[in-house]
Amino acid sequence: MNKKSLLTSILLVVFFMNLTSIFSQNEKYWVFFSDKKGVQFDPISYFDAKTIEHRLMQNIPINDISDYPVREDYINTVSEQVISVGYASRWFNALSVTATEEQIKILNKLPFVIGVQKQTIKINLCEYENLPKAKFEDNELAIKQLQLMQAEYFKKAGITGKGIRIAIFDGGFPEVDKHDAFAHVRKANRIIKTWDFCKNKEFVYSYNSHGLSTMSNICGIYEGIPLGLATESEFLLARTEVNTEPFAEEEYWLAAVEWADKNGAQIISSSLGYTSDRYFPEQMNGKKSLVVRAANMAASKGIVVVNAMGNDGDNSWKAVGTPADADSIISVGGIDPYTEYRISFSSYGPTFDGRMKPNVTNSGHAQVAEKGNKTGGAFGTSFATPLTSGFVACAMQMMPGKKTMEMIHLIEQSGNLYPYYDYAHGFGVPQASFFTKTPIEKAKPSFDFKVDSDSLIIETLKTTTELDTTSLNESVTSHYLYYHIVLPDGKLFRYGLISVSENIPLKLAINDLPEKCTVRVLYQKYIKEWKR
Repeated sequence: MNKKSLLTSILLVVFFMNLTSIFSQNEKYWVFFSDKKGVQFDPISYFDAKTIEHRLMQNIPINDISDYPVREDYINTVSEQVISVGYASRWFNALSVTATEEQIKILNKLPFVIGVQKQTIKINLCEYENLPKAKFEDNELAIKQLQLMQAEYFKKAGITGKGIRIAIFDGGFPEVDKHDAFAHVRKANRIIKTWDFCKNKEFVYSYNSHGLSTMSNICGIYEGIPLGLATESEFLLARTEVNTEPFAEEEYWLAAVEWADKNGAQIISSSLGYTSDRYFPEQMNGKKSLVVRAANMAASKGIVVVNAMGNDGDNSWKAVGTPADADSIISVGGIDPYTEYRISFSSYGPTFDGRMKPNVTNSGHAQVAEKGNKTGGAFGTSFATPLTSGFVACAMQMMPGKKTMEMIHLIEQSGNLYPYYDYAHGFGVPQASFFTKTPIEKAKPSFDFKVDSDSLIIETLKTTTELDTTSLNESVTSHYLYYHIVLPDGKLFRYGLISVSENIPLKLAINDLPEKCTVRVLYQKYIKEWKR
C-alpha cells in the first residue's frame, strides 16, 4: 500500500470512529411536560366530522385535555437546549427531541419538565421471507383466505365495510395509485388522506411495497376476485417505517395514531411489530413503550387497533412483540390456511404479565397485490392482520356504535375455536356467521370424558373423520383435538393440539392437575369441559 492509500484509509477510519461517537452521544428522547395551562382548543375545527360523529356515538368527549396541543412556549424553550426537536404529542403532552446526555440533564432541571424517556424502539414489518413461495392455481389461495372467515355470509348480507374508515400504517404504498386491485377504491375517491411521517409530506405511493400488499388484504379486488372483505371501506394511508432511521419509528407511529384519530379512523391496521436486543420478553407487558401506551390510548378514543403478533415464533424470541402486547387491541397471529394450525413463524403469547395473546388468528399465507400490477403469495402475520381488519370493518358496519372493547370481545367470541383459546391460536379465526346470525348446525358429540382411579381420559366417539372440503362450514381442524387446562384466574396451565389417530388421544393424570382447574376440549367443533 502506498503512502497516499494508507493516509486515505487512516482518514476513513478516523471519520467513521468520530461518526460512531457522534451517534452514540446523540440519542432520541421523549420530554414530558407538566401542564397545558392557557392552551386554546376548538374540537369542531380540529377534528374531521367522522371523528366527532364516532366519538359522540360512543359517548367519548371531543374536548378532552389529551386532545389539546402542547404549549408552544415549552416547545420553544426546549428547542433552544437540544440538537433538534420532532413530533409534539398531544396525547402524552410530550416532545420528541434529539439530544446529548448533558442536554438532557439541563432539560430535567426545567420546572415544567416532569420526565424524560429514551426512545428505544424500531418497528419492523411483519412479513416473513424465509419460506418458499407456494404455487396455487385459479386464485385458490385468495378464495381460501376469505373462506376461512366465512366471507360468503357477509356477501349474502351485502356487508362490505361500507362507510368504515381504516388507517393503515406501513412502510410505503407503491402503485396503490394505479394498481388494478384498487381501481374500485380510487374510482369512489375512498382514499381520504395520506401522509408520509418519515418525509413529512403527503405522497406515500413509493418506498416499501409492504403497504401495497397489506392494503390489498383489506379491500383489494383483482380480476374480479376479492383479496379482502372490506371492499367499500374508506382509507387513511400513513407511512411510518423506514429501514435507515433506527428508533425514529416510535415517533412516527405515535404521530400517525394521533393523525388517524384526528381524521376519523375507526380502525387502525398495523402490520408492524417490535422485538429488539434492547428489549427482553419480560418487558412485553403492555406498559414498556410509548407505542403500546398509544395503542391503548387509541382504544380509549374509540378506535379498534388491529396489530400483528410478529414473526418470531421459530426463533429464540418466540414471544409477542410490541405494540401487540397492548391490552386494549386485537393482536393477530398467523395460521396455515390449509391446516388451520399456527404457522411456524407466528409469535406466541401470552404477554409477560399473563394476558392472553393473540386474541385471534388468520391466514399467515395470503394472496396479495404486488408491484407490476400483479398478485402473488406472501407469508407473515403482516397479512393475517389486514385480513382481520377487513373483517372488523364488516362487523362494525353490522353493529354501529359499539364501544371499542365491546367490539373486541365480539370479534373474540366469533372465533371458530371459542370458547376454547390458547397462546398460539387465541380464539381462532373470526367467523362471519356470528355477526350475520346465520344458523349453524350444532356440533354433535365427538368425544367424552371418562375418569378411572387416577386419570382423566378423553375418548373419541369416532376414530377417523372424512372431511367434506367443499362445505363452507367444514374445517380441517376436525383432524385435531385441542385441549387446555385453565387456572381459576383464566391463565393457562397447559394447552396442546393432538392429531387424532386412535380413540383415546389424551390421558391426564388427575393428581398432576391444579386444584379448581378446568379442562376444556375441542374436537370436530364439539366443545366440552371437565372441572376438578
